[in-house]
Amino acid sequence: MVGEERVSTGVPNLDKLIGGGFKQGSVNIVAGKPGSGKSIFAMQFLVDGLKRGEGCIYISFEERKKKVFEDFREFGWDLEQYERTGLLKFLENTPEQIRRVVADGGGTLEVIATQIGAKRVVIDSISSFSMLFQNDSNKRGASLALFEIISKWGCTTLLTSNAENEDGIDLDFEVDGVIFLHHQMIKNSRERSLEVIKMRGTDIPNKIMKMDLDKKGITINPSKAVSL
Repeated sequence: MVGEERVSTGVPNLDKLIGGGFKQGSVNIVAGKPGSGKSIFAMQFLVDGLKRGEGCIYISFEERKKKVFEDFREFGWDLEQYERTGLLKFLENTPEQIRRVVADGGGTLEVIATQIGAKRVVIDSISSFSMLFQNDSNKRGASLALFEIISKWGCTTLLTSNAENEDGIDLDFEVDGVIFLHHQMIKNSRERSLEVIKMRGTDIPNKIMKMDLDKKGITINPSKAVSL
């Protein structure tokens, strides 16, 4: 069951627009094109939890730990420190390994989650996991089984999804929340923006909002609407 307690997204100005953050125990997607800021959003969500002393798990299908730690050091996020203290567990898994975890009902992943008292989980990206399955029915069944395993630990989950537009988002009907990051050419320059497409049980803003990305991470400006 998804509770009414809220978990901060870690993105300045966003929580107050979605009822205080993600619902505790919910499964959410941040989607967009390559380079739109999905992985930064996801790590910012985890870092917010780490700063609060919460156990966090980052499951990467595409990037190695050393590169991820180096890349995010630019934002002032010392992920090695959190790993040393036992709050952060970085897992370099293949999609096939996660499929076996689902078949085992949690297996080693559940042991890790219990050991660190995990509260937040990021899977980067769910698109890679979905590619294992040849038809939508199998993909949906395996994904729902994975979400159920994680949710029973009481974790709030954020998935990244590669999508050219909102119609191409994997598993959007199966999750509780969907956020889309736009990175469009507007008047001869690239402009970033954020759109909350779906958030179950939550009033959401009916507009696309300007998003900034700098050395401190992602922020949004709700007062500035963007027309695509």
